[in-house]
Amino acid sequence: MVKKQNEAWEWVKSIIIAVIIALLIRGYVVETFLVDGLSMMPTLDDYDRLIANKFIYRLREPDYGDIIVFSYSEDRDFIKRVIAKGGDTVRVNGEQVYLNGVPLDEDYIKEYPHGEYGPVEVPQGHYFVLGDNRNNSWDSRESSVGFISSERIKGKAFFVYWPLDQVRILH
Repeated sequence: MVKKQNEAWEWVKSIIIAVIIALLIRGYVVETFLVDGLSMMPTLDDYDRLIANKFIYRLREPDYGDIIVFSYSEDRDFIKRVIAKGGDTVRVNGEQVYLNGVPLDEDYIKEYPHGEYGPVEVPQGHYFVLGDNRNNSWDSRESSVGFISSERIKGKAFFVYWPLDQVRILH
């Protein structure tokens, strides 16, 4: 009888430890997100499920081209690509995005952006983000989104795990 109680207690301890480790990993290392919308096509499709590295930006700041997940509101996250950092100047002119006066080579976008934006200087500690589907994206060009402070960034999207036929690492 004592042996069964000890075995049961070992199982309970193992389950508690596993739950604590899972919560720590989800809270500080990685988290899963659902793509909701078409703003990151063709890189990400609606309903793709991805994993974001929550720890990486404790070691370094987001880099140009990183696909980040950030808090848009209390109950909604957005997924966009970093185009500019604090101190950079951004301008969208016709079908081209310019970073510090230099046109960006963007082979990942769905179509060239329409319309004009800027030039604007990104405040220090903030980022300018755009969706890859430039003409169907709420991004930093919209006043409701604006520049993204580092505090709002949840992590770097790095792996799509669903649907299974679309599993891939994001670059």
